[in-house]
Amino acid sequence: MSNEKTVTVIGAGLAGCEAAWQIAKRGVKVRLCEMKPEKYTPAHHSPKFSELVCSNSLRAAAVSNAIGLLKEEMRRADSLIMRAADATQVPAGGALAVDREKFSDYITKALTEHPNVEIVSGEVSSVDPDSITVIATGPLTSDPMAEYIEKELGCPGLHFFDAAAPIVDFASVNMDVAFFASRYDKGDADYINCPMDREQYDRFYTELVSAREAELKEFDKEEQGKKLTVFEGCMPIEVMARRGYDTMRYGPLKPVGITDPKTGREPYAVVQLRKENVEGTMYNIVGFQTHLTFPEQKRVFGLIPGLENATFLRYGVMHRNTYMNSPGFLAADYSTVANRKLFFAGQMTGVEGYVESAGSGLVAGINAAARALGEEGVILPRTTMLGAMAAYVSGGGVSKFTPMNANFGIVEPLPARVKGGKAAKNEALAARALSVIDEIFG
Repeated sequence: MSNEKTVTVIGAGLAGCEAAWQIAKRGVKVRLCEMKPEKYTPAHHSPKFSELVCSNSLRAAAVSNAIGLLKEEMRRADSLIMRAADATQVPAGGALAVDREKFSDYITKALTEHPNVEIVSGEVSSVDPDSITVIATGPLTSDPMAEYIEKELGCPGLHFFDAAAPIVDFASVNMDVAFFASRYDKGDADYINCPMDREQYDRFYTELVSAREAELKEFDKEEQGKKLTVFEGCMPIEVMARRGYDTMRYGPLKPVGITDPKTGREPYAVVQLRKENVEGTMYNIVGFQTHLTFPEQKRVFGLIPGLENATFLRYGVMHRNTYMNSPGFLAADYSTVANRKLFFAGQMTGVEGYVESAGSGLVAGINAAARALGEEGVILPRTTMLGAMAAYVSGGGVSKFTPMNANFGIVEPLPARVKGGKAAKNEALAARALSVIDEIFG
């Protein structure tokens, strides 16, 4: 692929795969570079594309929720990631969760079989400034590429620490204690609930806050004694517990709306497990991202009623994530201000979350393809969630730039007040956004 209309995409995570798809479907050749299986990051294990290393949930499904709106915008723009998610979803109440293996299989197959896509294996540590390129190397960008971005491209990298939750074997969950239920009995009973009384919660809390954490590996060390920066959206459960006795009970262990069928009462606290695969043989412990040592995870999480003899198929892990100080460095089409042929996409830009990463790849891919074809690109308006995220990444906020999930706070306000409270307002914002998206992509 040596013609001038070839675009190079570096990284086959969610953002890179979405970018490659958007470029290829527009008739432009794509060279998709992925360092796996020759080299893996500390958090990746599969040679397949778009590997989900943390949760298998893509979060809320309803368009009245910000992330639900983002997913619907992406569907209407023909997102590969959303095609895969919808085709491989598993029951998760009001959320969209996927079978992570089937999800990766779907995306890998779609791109490897696409006639406009060439897969190139091996690590890339620099780019040709005269070629159209999308860098989507992710929050665990390899050191050589990170150094190139910082020193050669002039964008200093920032870091925070991210964590993944454990996965247990369903056959090992004690269903004499645990039970299936949905909050307020809404929808299907897709979650396993492990109820705690006050005495059980006391013991669990005491052991959790004093449990031993794993030592950081060399690639995860900051200056000796320097406090770790933890992103609020993926906070380790032990860090959350140390913020206060009741913090977990207002977070992932919230018992509100759950009734224990054995007692007929609301438990003092509830640990929930969400299905990991279609077959229902694996469940992840919701909200239990952690940096505890593996033996401590088995010991402390074994104090949760129903998980006394749980078999852990994967323990929780914690790793360094990298993001750039993007405002002023990136434009709202995800190209760099200094070189409009060079694009970035994914969590490294400062969007946070699976869907947000894919959304940035969608916008970057569309614009990279336009650049290759000599056409006008697209800057999506802030009335859309895709456009609002791009505006945040390129312009920042009033305070220090930090990773941001999709939320209605970054969307352009409605011109007039809507009666009916927050729900009615969000529905109006969503209706306006989807009308704009349909006009652009319809």
